[in-house]
Amino acid sequence: MSEPGGTLRVSLGSTKLDSDFVADSEDLISGDYIRLTISDTGHGIPPEIMDKIFDPYFTTKEQDEGAGMGLAVTFGIVRMHGGSILVESQVGKGSVFDVYLPQVRIAAIESDIEPLEPMPTGNEAILVVDDEDLVVEIAQQMLDRLGYRVETQTDPIAALEAIKANPDRFDLIILDMTMPRMTGDKLAKEILSIRFDIPIILCTGYSSLIDEDKAKDIGIAAFVMKPISMQELANTIRNVLDTR
Repeated sequence: MSEPGGTLRVSLGSTKLDSDFVADSEDLISGDYIRLTISDTGHGIPPEIMDKIFDPYFTTKEQDEGAGMGLAVTFGIVRMHGGSILVESQVGKGSVFDVYLPQVRIAAIESDIEPLEPMPTGNEAILVVDDEDLVVEIAQQMLDRLGYRVETQTDPIAALEAIKANPDRFDLIILDMTMPRMTGDKLAKEILSIRFDIPIILCTGYSSLIDEDKAKDIGIAAFVMKPISMQELANTIRNVLDTR
């Protein structure tokens, strides 16, 4: 819905899924769920690509408009919480995405569950570079809550220019791997050539071009897989900053 006009609707409610409804699903079982429904009056999704929309790196955007990881990461997060996403679409009419997440009954939680460990905080300056606007917005909110001074960039070239202009401006840099114009590993090499001691965390959903060993060879301080929880991010940042 990048063109002007159209309607986007969002609704949330409880529903009960029976055995007939979940019979063809690999992820859902019968029971009580929360259903988040997002519908639009956009162009719709052609049937020939419907099975590919959750694949990592699949996108119908132009080369410089995104990496095709948004739906893949979202689907991964939903499945990780025991849910699933069902899609209906008609070309020329729009699409409906139903996100199902199992309801949690507070009374059923065991009383001997260990409390969550406190999240480490800090006040260092961090630069987050990711071409997805939503990702950098969420990252900024998470890091703000942890006390850090955060700046974000959605353009890796602009991020590199900012670092060249003031190499000591940041205490830590968090990079996405797959970005248009320059991948995260290449950007890391450029940054380290300017300031060799700057700690870098590289995040990726999936890539055949990079792994933990290759990242370490470049000089990257930490390599993490998306989706990443706030607890994991907080721990990784603090570990990297405290061991530099």
